[in-house]
Amino acid sequence: MASAIVIGAGPGIGAAVARRLAREGLRVTAIARSERAVPGALALVADVTDDAALRAALDEAVAAHGVPEVLVYNAGLIRHDRPGELSADGHLEAWAINVVGAITAAAHLAPRMMQAGGGTILLTGGMPEPEPEVTSLSLGKAGVRALTVILAKQYPELHVATVTIPGAVQPGGPYDPDEIAERYWQLHRQPRAEWEREVLYT
Repeated sequence: MASAIVIGAGPGIGAAVARRLAREGLRVTAIARSERAVPGALALVADVTDDAALRAALDEAVAAHGVPEVLVYNAGLIRHDRPGELSADGHLEAWAINVVGAITAAAHLAPRMMQAGGGTILLTGGMPEPEPEVTSLSLGKAGVRALTVILAKQYPELHVATVTIPGAVQPGGPYDPDEIAERYWQLHRQPRAEWEREVLYT
């Protein structure tokens, strides 16, 4: 049975994607910074800024469910800061969560996914237009966009894509997490000849 790992399985997009994948019969592991139950998923705890803890959680997921067919990176640090308002350490923390955790997860699992025959890596993007009032987030999501291209070139047998969310996620609103989760599933199901690298959710 195919499996999936969702990193950043918070109450919004992450949990919605985990539920959507589970409904399709995938064995899902949901990794979050604090213990959080997601129906139909194995729940593991890891901070994405802790390389050793994240790798250990990924290994535990593989031991339980096998090499994943789908890897979703949804961890992110959303806060309001303008240029000059955030310390260097603050920017490094944001970058570690928004971008570096995704590099760690992909580099740890992608070679095994390719060896197993392929799969999909999906990154949650945002900020299609950078804004000064959310500087660290704008920089982080620009990094996610670049990382998507880098990973696609590094692991050509995998479908690597980002879903760019241009607004605040809220159930029942224009950016409803369950509706967004459907885009993740559609990307995973795309035939290779139709692979997209970025989907702007509207």
